[in-house]
Amino acid sequence: MLHKTGFIFVTGIALVLTHDDLTFQKYATQSTVQSSNDEDLYKAGNAVDRNTTTCMRTGVIGPNSLYKTVWWKVDLGGVYNIYSVNILFKNYDGYERRQRGRFAGFSIYISNTGNNYNFENSSLCYKDGPHLPPLNFTTTCFFSGRYVIFYNERLDGVTYPAGYETSSTVYTELCEVQVYGCVRSDVYGSNCNESCPTNCRYDRCHIQNGTCFSCNPGWTGRTCNTECSDGVYGVDCKQQCSGHCRDNSVCDQVTGQCGMGCAAGWSGSLCNTVCDDGTFGYDCINNCSGNCLDDTPCNKETGHCKGGCKPGYTNSLCNKRCVQSFGEGCRYPCSKHCLNKTCNEFNGNCVYGCEMGFYGDKCDQDICRNLKTEQNISSSLWIYFGPICLGINILVMIILILCLWGVYTKNVFVSIKTRSRSKSEHYAEPEVVHEDNSHYQELSVSGRGNPYLNTNLN
Repeated sequence: MLHKTGFIFVTGIALVLTHDDLTFQKYATQSTVQSSNDEDLYKAGNAVDRNTTTCMRTGVIGPNSLYKTVWWKVDLGGVYNIYSVNILFKNYDGYERRQRGRFAGFSIYISNTGNNYNFENSSLCYKDGPHLPPLNFTTTCFFSGRYVIFYNERLDGVTYPAGYETSSTVYTELCEVQVYGCVRSDVYGSNCNESCPTNCRYDRCHIQNGTCFSCNPGWTGRTCNTECSDGVYGVDCKQQCSGHCRDNSVCDQVTGQCGMGCAAGWSGSLCNTVCDDGTFGYDCINNCSGNCLDDTPCNKETGHCKGGCKPGYTNSLCNKRCVQSFGEGCRYPCSKHCLNKTCNEFNGNCVYGCEMGFYGDKCDQDICRNLKTEQNISSSLWIYFGPICLGINILVMIILILCLWGVYTKNVFVSIKTRSRSKSEHYAEPEVVHEDNSHYQELSVSGRGNPYLNTNLN
């Protein structure tokens, strides 16, 4: 049930509001419940039943209690624009000041998470103190949220302002909690009939003046009617573009993406990712040649090999094989004596062999020149060593001749001496040896003459 008209309870007076009642019969919870035989007597829902005679009550907090803090929370069931919060505290005749001292120091938070102890992500709507609050309390609260949380505490070791109750009977008793605002999140004004600006984030705006709490991506300003300037994008234009869109184009004011793609060397939906090693160019779609010297990566923008190319490759990308040349950067020409002037691009060896008259891996050896060189070497050796060799040969020949002459003369001398001795012995009177048998054989000589043959030793 929706109460379009709400009431702020003042003794004897009811002030009529035209905002929507957002808490009527909504789900409520609390930290502790005062014990009772009737389980409904002090339950949290009594504060949103619009019956001022039924109130919720928590257990005692304070120095003599196990509990030092207390909270009560209502779930609005959705995120709404809030205008005000009204709380009717429990009163007892003659004990108004005591009751005010029990409630003193409370806080009201607006939250989207409903965390009862950690209010970092909550908005502080109101903080009471140091004066004592009225028992019928109302405050404006221009926030947007789903949960409304009442919180109070009595901590040990804390000195509280005068009038704050710190005795052993500090109860929290809320009879009615009314939160007023607009049921529709995209409207504002005293009658919730004005539309929020178009670009307010989540279609929510300040319930009183219509300004946006935050802007949709791509917009900025109090009413979110100003587009993001170049170079920024996103919610409230708080994010910076990567600066790497192609051709220095601006990124999309809403998404931050580069409509024309990424500049050379960058990739990703926001063009904020550097190319991986081995890729380059627009959106990193090109692969490096893989022929950079020492396997260094190529330039991520241009693909160039900064340190030069591996042997056998040339040009700035090192993707062109050497032609009639070889080595690092193809700086060395193939031998002109290679057939077809073609050599291995890495080591310069002739692929198809050598022209006639040349040999070697690179066909750089001239057969004729080598022969002539050998002849020249022989001639040079003869010029330098020929006379010496000739002299040695002549000397050897002389020595040989002398040796032969010595041998010859010695033999001649021996021969002459031998013949002289033989001749002397021939004419000497032989010694007569008387033997029975003669050592001479009788020769038969035909004809006349001397029966003994005279042999000349000529």
